[in-house]
Amino acid sequence: MEPKKNPKADVGKNSSLYFIIGLAAVLGIVYAAMEWKKYDRSNDYDIALNVEDTLDEEVPLTEQIKTPPPPPPPAAPEVIEVVEDEEEVEETVIESTESSQEEEVMEVEDVEVEEVDEDISVPFAVIEDVPVFPGCEGSSNKKACFQEMMQKHIRKNFRYPEIAQEMGVQGRVSVIFTIMKDGSIGNIRMRGPDKNLEAEAMRIIQKLPRMTPGKQRGRAVKVPFSIPITFKLQ
Repeated sequence: MEPKKNPKADVGKNSSLYFIIGLAAVLGIVYAAMEWKKYDRSNDYDIALNVEDTLDEEVPLTEQIKTPPPPPPPAAPEVIEVVEDEEEVEETVIESTESSQEEEVMEVEDVEVEEVDEDISVPFAVIEDVPVFPGCEGSSNKKACFQEMMQKHIRKNFRYPEIAQEMGVQGRVSVIFTIMKDGSIGNIRMRGPDKNLEAEAMRIIQKLPRMTPGKQRGRAVKVPFSIPITFKLQ
């Protein structure tokens, strides 16, 4: 049996070619549309503002610049009448203070200058005559005897505070006091790790006996002295 369809009448024979031609045509149109440019029409005219000068006459500079009028002159002062003083004024006569050779010159007696008792403090390490602790009067080295007697005094009167023992507080209390000009103890200051230890150190220093005051150039002076007191639990 022979086919009835004519092979020349096949529609899909060249479809791929037609598709490529159409695609190329579409791309060409799209590219032309993207590259198309439109320019605004330029206005060839001058936009400058022409202002005509309406002043026909020249105006003087003084009239153009208006300055405020000057202030009025100050009022004339009132007329002061001079009244003659009828009272007579006594002239003050200034006498010369220069002395002549005829006058006697009085001799001025020597003025006694009272010495001011200065409140001087001399450190224990540099004072000429150190304070004498009771019991060190006959010692050849009074400075070493003083320090030894201080240690004995502290050991004798030392008492560890019970509260500090219960709390387990220990440490060193730095004490500074002054041996006054009459040999008494004053100006006691201290610093330590606990107030109870500081109070005990204060009690020990306050029990120090009166001493022979230190001297500098033969005069009694104040002598500051510092000593540490150590509190240590066994």
